[in-house]
Amino acid sequence: MSWRPRSRRPDERRPPARVGGALGRVLDELGLDVERTRRLDAALAAALGPELAPHFEIVNLRGRTLELRADAPVYSQELALCSAAVLAALRERLGAEAPAELRSRVR
Repeated sequence: MSWRPRSRRPDERRPPARVGGALGRVLDELGLDVERTRRLDAALAAALGPELAPHFEIVNLRGRTLELRADAPVYSQELALCSAAVLAALRERLGAEAPAELRSRVR
C-alpha cells in the first residue's frame, strides 16, 4: 500500500487565506517599516545611478549607518570613492531619514 495525501471533498476545501493584513502586522512587530525601506531603496538607486545601482543591495540600516552588499570588490571601492556624493544625494531625497554613513561588503 502506498501513501497518498488525504484529499478533501470539493465542498470541504477552504479558499486561500489572504496574508496582506497579517504581513503588515508581522513586519510592524519586527520593527520593519516597508514604506521607509521602499523610499530608501528608490533614493539609493537614484543616488548611485544606473551604472552602479544594479551592483548593490541593502543589507541593513543600523541607526544612521546604511549597510550595502556589492557584487564585486571594484564596486565597493567605487562606492568608497563617491560616498560623499551618494550621502549628499540621499540627504537631498530623504531629508532627516537619510543615513549619515555608508558601509559596503562584497558577497
